Amino acid sequence: MFNGFSHSVRGASHDRTGLVCQDSSAYKVTDHYAVAVVADGHGSKKHFRSHLGSKFAVEATIEAIDLYFEDYDNFVANFPKNHKMIIRNIQRQAILNWNEKVTAHISENPVTDEEKSKFTEEEFADIPQESYYGTTLIAGVATEDFTFGLQIGDGSLVAIFEDGEAIMPMEYNEAAPANVTASMCNSNAAGYFSGFYVENKKLFAMYASTDGLYTSFGSEYDFLDYHTIITSQLSNLENFKSVIVNNLTKRSHFGTEDDISLSCVYNTDMIDNHMDKILSMVEENKKRAAARKAALLTKKIDNFE
Repeated sequence: MFNGFSHSVRGASHDRTGLVCQDSSAYKVTDHYAVAVVADGHGSKKHFRSHLGSKFAVEATIEAIDLYFEDYDNFVANFPKNHKMIIRNIQRQAILNWNEKVTAHISENPVTDEEKSKFTEEEFADIPQESYYGTTLIAGVATEDFTFGLQIGDGSLVAIFEDGEAIMPMEYNEAAPANVTASMCNSNAAGYFSGFYVENKKLFAMYASTDGLYTSFGSEYDFLDYHTIITSQLSNLENFKSVIVNNLTKRSHFGTEDDISLSCVYNTDMIDNHMDKILSMVEENKKRAAARKAALLTKKIDNFE
């Protein structure tokens, strides 16, 4: 019913500085549901363990979703009418799981003198321990009956349903209100989460990605068209893996030079039996792109005259 893929690549800027990849990604496929999840550690000075924080966020979120799906029949029966409350509860459970992992890690791995050396004593004393591990998070969950997702911080989630149109059901957010970094490490992290819910629409594929992918494109149109194109290649997963890893690597080195993670889950029945809809949308998107390009050229000519 479902299959998936995930991969993270280190950006060129981190290659040059020797900074480890701050991203993490994973997917999980079961008989009843599938999860795509990515996380982007902040990587700035005070978040010096954020590469671990992103890993913990991915693990914590899958564990939270698994917990709610334990009684699958009851979950499916209750979710449609209570989806807002349940998504909020999953978000809170993911935060709880993440904080437990952070607490356990800091207990077993106290901050080293080398890690402290970048700060004055006063600076270090002002940093909450959970901030060492600060990270964003995006997760999408698919079942046969409904699709939902949750997000804190930047990055993107793209879904392609039965009409073949690629959409972003949650807006791309560069910053939280008042220019505060939305992060799992915030004391009020639950208040920064967003979510979405869609029912009665068959899903082709859903993709979660860190902001390094979105910002490697010139426009949102190009970003969404990219997802339609790669969906057209999902009928051959092994070939898809090779192509997408190469493409992400190129984008991470010649685009914004940031780390990039992509995780996807897809409905194998839809891919196998309705690929004509995706291929048709690829051609339609090419026509739309050509029309946008022509309109832009006309506008430039008019402005010149």
